Amino acid sequence: MKILHTADLHLGKKLDYFPRLEEQEEVMKEICQIADGENVDMVLVAGDLFDAFNPPTEAVELLFKTFKHLSNNGIRPVIAIAGNHDSPALIDAPDPLARECGIVMIGYPNATVQTFDLPGFSILKSVPGLIEIKLRQFDYPVRILHTAYANEARLKEYLGEDKEERLNEILTRHWQQTAEEHCDNKGVNLMMAHLYMMKRGGEILEEPEGEKPIKIGNADLVYSEAVPLQIQYTALGHLHGYRNIGDEQKPIVYTSSPLAYSFSEAGQQKYVALVEAAPDVPVKVNKLALRSGKQLVRKTFDDIDTAVRWLSENRNTLVELTIESETFLTATERKSLNKAHSGIIHLIPKVKNLILEKGELKTINLSQGIRDLFKDYFKYRNNDQEPNEEIMKLFEEVLKEAN
Repeated sequence: MKILHTADLHLGKKLDYFPRLEEQEEVMKEICQIADGENVDMVLVAGDLFDAFNPPTEAVELLFKTFKHLSNNGIRPVIAIAGNHDSPALIDAPDPLARECGIVMIGYPNATVQTFDLPGFSILKSVPGLIEIKLRQFDYPVRILHTAYANEARLKEYLGEDKEERLNEILTRHWQQTAEEHCDNKGVNLMMAHLYMMKRGGEILEEPEGEKPIKIGNADLVYSEAVPLQIQYTALGHLHGYRNIGDEQKPIVYTSSPLAYSFSEAGQQKYVALVEAAPDVPVKVNKLALRSGKQLVRKTFDDIDTAVRWLSENRNTLVELTIESETFLTATERKSLNKAHSGIIHLIPKVKNLILEKGELKTINLSQGIRDLFKDYFKYRNNDQEPNEEIMKLFEEVLKEAN
């Protein structure tokens, strides 16, 4: 059985003010092409389908078009759960119609999915937090232990646990009990969740820059040892870089977001995971690189002409540009940079520090004219840097207005 795992689509997300929908359309098309080209039997989408609780109409339309293509007219099951960016109610809302297309959308943790039968597959069994699916082309079922995102309070509400217990303890007991009852070695056993998970005593993994954080201290931390022994592959969502926090025998995989969504992800290759699974044997995992979308680049220059030349030669990028110089950027310099490239998201002028000689004391003559006072104050606030002509013109305008 071939299973495609992706996550963190964040449809509708912008990079600061810059829209990404066109890139998202490209990468969704690429994921569909991979599913078709690899003859995938099932697709798992591990949360953060949208970037906001109330996504724009174009993002909703793109998701449904993508899922409809992936489902191959109900032959290929598409299982998607809500992430911390998603509204659980919005994810659940299209379920009656989605089921007719072979799409299962799960908004809440510990949900009970309605069973149904389609020409390509059937949901044979559904209990809180688990579904068992039978595909026509295989003589064994696949079980999916699913946990859509929930904060600690919501998860305790849905699992009915002691309010004093931590998330890790609640999920460990719930997952292991469910797996013991429903996951024998006669079927493929998978788990899908949207949460922050790490190895106990392992490296602290960085959450995406600019994203809504899940891990607040240790309250929302789940350790990988909580994954039941019966589970052959765990499909995770939330972290935007590809990472297997399990091992080769039992992978526990963050597959990455399909696009780089912050400059902390600059230069990061994005992937989907292709999983080959059969009952009672280790899975095989191939990470397939995605090629769509603009590269995010952080660049620093100390010369405007060099910066303009690089920008002109690398137009298909989104750039965080730092200019180091002896003085502040003029309007003409800013204009030439923006004219060379339409994808400068952040322009950061960095004036090189001029260090005062050791022991040198600065005094300000309060009896001098206001223009000289302004120059002295500006130098005091900016590492002894003189204001340039443009800044002085702006000061003159303010002074004229005040008078």
